[in-house]
This record gives sequence, C-alpha cells and structure tokens, in this order.
Amino acid sequence: MLTVTACGGGDDKPAAARSSQTNVSATVAGVVAPAKVEVIAGLTGCKVKIRTEADQLREGVCHTEEGDFLITTFPAEKYKLTWLDSAAVYGGEYLVGTRWVVSAKPVLLETLRPRLGGTIQELRGTGPAPGPNAS
Repeated sequence: MLTVTACGGGDDKPAAARSSQTNVSATVAGVVAPAKVEVIAGLTGCKVKIRTEADQLREGVCHTEEGDFLITTFPAEKYKLTWLDSAAVYGGEYLVGTRWVVSAKPVLLETLRPRLGGTIQELRGTGPAPGPNAS
C-alpha cells in the first residue's frame, strides 16, 4: 500500500519543489493504477470469491445485501476491450473502469458507481431475435 505524508518542515520552498521525481512518479502511479478484484470488492463491502484466474483476466463473485455482481479485472486495457466486444453479444449494462468491469443489474450498478467510479456502458445485444410465439 502506498502512503503519502506531507509535512511542512519549515522549508520555504513550495511542496512541489521539495518533492523528488521518484516520489511524484510513485504517487501518480498509485493513483492511476487499476484496482485488483479484491480492492474493488473491499470498496463495496463484499468478501469476494475468485472464480477465474487466467492470463487475460481475473473474475470474482460478490454476494451482498444489495445484490450479486461479478468483478472482472484485466492486465491490459486491450483485454478489457476484447471482453466488452464479446459481452456486446449479450447486451446489458456494465460499470467500466480502467482495466476492470463490474457486471450486475442496472440498479445495483448505479449504487456501486459512486464507490468505484467508472462509467456505466450499455452494450447492445446482437444475438438472434426471439422466435414467433406458437399460441
């Protein structure tokens, strides 16, 4: 875990001038790095059960009082984009962040978004249309 502490030690230089390049880079990297399945689960109050460990993704299932959802993380953005392309066949709404996706009912996504960030994306289904009713 990255901890950043700012102290004014009586130095007359602005804080930015006192920061070393290493400290600034580490801080920026910590802020923009995507979360792990366990971190996202922790932000939602869920104890996650990992169901998939693969080179291109990790998935965990969460069961909470608010509802059930699936958290998927990716080692690179290109894997997330491929996953979203594949999920488009099924349609639905997903909460999407940097190298992660949460799958849940739309109402639950709305409650998770303030805690996790990301954007809600609606994917259009491209599967076959339902057949005629044989009444």
